[in-house]
Amino acid sequence: MTIIYIILGIIVLVVLWAIFAYNSFVRLVNRTKEAWADIDVQLKRRYDLIPNLVNTVKGYAAHEQSAFEKVTQARAAALGAQGPAAKGQAENMLTGALKSIFAIAEAYPDLKANQNFLELQRELSDTENKIQAARRFYNGNVRDLNTAIESFPGNLIASTFKFSKMEFFQLDESEQVAKQPVEVKF
Repeated sequence: MTIIYIILGIIVLVVLWAIFAYNSFVRLVNRTKEAWADIDVQLKRRYDLIPNLVNTVKGYAAHEQSAFEKVTQARAAALGAQGPAAKGQAENMLTGALKSIFAIAEAYPDLKANQNFLELQRELSDTENKIQAARRFYNGNVRDLNTAIESFPGNLIASTFKFSKMEFFQLDESEQVAKQPVEVKF
């Protein structure tokens, strides 16, 4: 009779562990999805600022049409990108296009002094910082989820219930608009 209780006790412990492990995976997946939603919110904010920035610069440099078209195309591509890898690539293209807008602004001292342009530049810089923070939070959650999926004995539950690894959201750090070094000339 004691053997039956021991076996039943072991079965109950295994079932409780499986329930706990499953719930842990659900929690990790939901946290990762929530973190991705935070990135989407910040990217939407960025996309909303770009047309205002382009229109402000257009008022001073209307003849720079190709740069404006590149920004518009890159923005459209970023809006349509799905998944972390495609979104990261599209964001890098958009950041490169935005750099050309800021390069144009350097040639127009009146534009650089324009209050609207300065406010948009500040907002964009703030948004870039928020995107970076949201990306770190998302990537941390992805790391935790992927580690749990790959680790034994959690990988048994993950494979049984078809939990899959998620992609990291990578941006080219050297391309960040807000992080351009200030050039000092004497």
